[in-house]
Amino acid sequence: MAFVEKYIETDRTFYQRLIRIAIPVILQNLITTGVNLVDNIMIGQLNEASLSGATQANQFIMLFTFGIMGISMGASVLCSRFFGAQDMTSLKKTITIAMRFGLLLGLVFTLADILFARPIMGIYFRAEDVEGIAAGVSYLRWSTITFLLMAVAYVLTNTMRSMNLGNIPLLAAIAAFSVNIGANYVLIFGKLGFPAMGVAGAALGTVIARVVETSIIAVAFLRNKTLRYRIRDLLMPCGDLVREFLRISVPVMLSDSLLGMGDSALAIIMGQIGAGFVSANSITVLVQRLSTIFISGLSFSGCFLTGQILGEGRTDAAQKQGYTYVFLGFLIGTIAALIIQLFSGFVINAYNITEETKMIAHQLMDGLSIIVVFRATNSILTKGVLRGGGDTRFLLAADMSTMWLLAVPLGAVAGLILHLPAFWIYLCLYSDQAVKAVWCVFRLRSGKWIKKIQGAL
Repeated sequence: MAFVEKYIETDRTFYQRLIRIAIPVILQNLITTGVNLVDNIMIGQLNEASLSGATQANQFIMLFTFGIMGISMGASVLCSRFFGAQDMTSLKKTITIAMRFGLLLGLVFTLADILFARPIMGIYFRAEDVEGIAAGVSYLRWSTITFLLMAVAYVLTNTMRSMNLGNIPLLAAIAAFSVNIGANYVLIFGKLGFPAMGVAGAALGTVIARVVETSIIAVAFLRNKTLRYRIRDLLMPCGDLVREFLRISVPVMLSDSLLGMGDSALAIIMGQIGAGFVSANSITVLVQRLSTIFISGLSFSGCFLTGQILGEGRTDAAQKQGYTYVFLGFLIGTIAALIIQLFSGFVINAYNITEETKMIAHQLMDGLSIIVVFRATNSILTKGVLRGGGDTRFLLAADMSTMWLLAVPLGAVAGLILHLPAFWIYLCLYSDQAVKAVWCVFRLRSGKWIKKIQGAL
């Protein structure tokens, strides 16, 4: 009983608030992952070159995603606090600063896509993988506008989640899901009189869905009567809050951006191992995302709810609820591992790939079954509770040291020098997840993760 009183939250209100924040995020992630899974299966019906090309092109897009997630999640740490304290002036200024940073980052990636698509894809493949490079270039060039759309959508989505308005991004995701599936089917395979565009059709279908999603989110956000944010507010003076925004958000931006670079480095290592490993990993990545959908929902709720509770001045409750989140993360990670073992064979057999690639995919799935337990635990803390507490500098150090000093070099040695079996390569590539999980639990216990945040008022 003493253990429960110290480490497990029993207040029903906490779980009600958790569910209210987490469920829309979980459902939205389920829809997004479902779209990606269907996209992958559709592209996988073409050939392995198309699948690997689209996968590696999406690695570059994911690099931007990590950056914009860093900006939007860094902003959401402040937004959650200000919303909890009902400081609407500071909340508006935080949104404006985040939007400016996001659009600037989107413009940089847009120009890189326009000017350097082929050199970028050349980094992700062996020089002799000509077909894979060509498919990746085609995918990137048709995806050019997506960076600016994602910049707007991510900042507004995480702002609305921090204000307990997660249902709106969910509805936008449902609409985008319907559009994406239909557009991809028509454009990839050439239905209803349209030409068969192959991998380019997959990119265009995703762009169309992004336009729909971003439009719905932006219109709903601007019509919100609580905040009353207007387009002209993008020009409002925010100098008094920039320093606080940078103090909290820059470590998050750097952490997520450098994690994105780390994932790109891992993708480059996989590309050098061979196209079969890349194709097998593309299947594994989708299964991993699908199996941890509940974890990402808990992580988001952990960040937003912790920020709101600390904004209300309830530090003891935040500490206890942090422990509760860790136990929930470990439990769901274990369930996810069992799901992977039960259904991985069915997913792999849905793809038109060689027997060798299927064998690699099975090994990667076995490795994922181990890593997912640690990933679930540390995601709850790094993307959730500790981030919501404002402990962003520690998280930057934890993310960077484990990724760049452990996972990247170990993965390179295992895959490119020792040529170990795919199972062991995968464990080395994601060894940072285990170390970071343990490290962050100790950080939670210390209580040093709760930081003070100053508003504009």
